[in-house]
Amino acid sequence: MNIVVCVKYVPDATADRKFEDDYTVDRVGVDGLLSELDEYAVEQALQFREKREGEDIEITALTVGPEKAVDAVRKALQMGADKGVHVVDDAIAGSDYIATSLVLAKAIEKVGADLVVCGMASTDASGSVVPAMLAERLGMPQVTLASVIESQGDQVRIKRDNEGSTEVIGATLPIVLSVTDQSGEARYPSFKGIMAAKKKPLDTFSLSDLGVDAGQVGLSVAWSQVEDTTERPPRTAGEIVTDEDGSGADALVGFLASKKFI
Repeated sequence: MNIVVCVKYVPDATADRKFEDDYTVDRVGVDGLLSELDEYAVEQALQFREKREGEDIEITALTVGPEKAVDAVRKALQMGADKGVHVVDDAIAGSDYIATSLVLAKAIEKVGADLVVCGMASTDASGSVVPAMLAERLGMPQVTLASVIESQGDQVRIKRDNEGSTEVIGATLPIVLSVTDQSGEARYPSFKGIMAAKKKPLDTFSLSDLGVDAGQVGLSVAWSQVEDTTERPPRTAGEIVTDEDGSGADALVGFLASKKFI
């Protein structure tokens, strides 16, 4: 069995993030890392294998992105994935969800997968739509937003928590599965895992390797584009309400009302 985990290299939320001249997110000139929500996907793929001791299960970490995006794959390899795949091509820059799902699907078809695992969303765009798009392109059932995953044979059952209720959904492999941040804390790479990752295979594919025409991806064919941005204004000094003569409560209420907080 081959499990493919889709991982994304995203700008570090603690760093200074910015846009390129074409208003796409700068993914080269800023520090980045493996999306935290995708770490849960890697963890659940590892747990899936650990619970099925004795079975021959290989885990492949797959990413699409610029040269630095390979760091996301390396983190997954350090956590315990067996091999990595990095799709890198200048034509991909600026791709929307539709084009990204196309490239991912073609890469998954190339390596083969019985189970595709994704995070519930990426921490930079938070779209949550790529797993569903992958399921459609791959012709697989989708079981998404799983907080608990159970499997036996080729059957997979998940629990999905909604507001005030819990759904139990089952499907037969092969499937596309997305997991939430409630599915279980992701493990930290051990020193042994970090050293072992250096020897694990890591393949690099271009669009031509996947049979994808460059005209199908990129900003020029994106269904949505950012047309303009405005920098966040600097933080201003706060307003202090004093209560020297007993009028503090009235002043506070007046301030909150003026800001439409009450």
